[in-house]
Amino acid sequence: MNDTATSPAQVTVVHAPACHYCDDAIQVLTELAGTHPIDLKVVELDSTEGALLAARHRPAMNPLVLIDGRFFSSGRLPRKKLLKMLAARDSDASPHDVLRGA
Repeated sequence: MNDTATSPAQVTVVHAPACHYCDDAIQVLTELAGTHPIDLKVVELDSTEGALLAARHRPAMNPLVLIDGRFFSSGRLPRKKLLKMLAARDSDASPHDVLRGA
């Protein structure tokens, strides 16, 4: 088992005003937190932290989603990719291999 499997996934969602993809991502992640170890943090895009994250990762669309501080997605949350990454955290596979598509 890898080291990240022992701690919850640190998931950050940079939320933009009136963004239905943002609201959907938060809802899905909140539901998944009931069955997977997830620490969800929502950051508003117009906050200092949100602006810094957006400038650093330059998402094509909102929301920007980071997992363990790494870019995961922008725009509509890719549920299958997310579930694979969460499953990898519970196995011997590296979740970052999943993020890279390995």
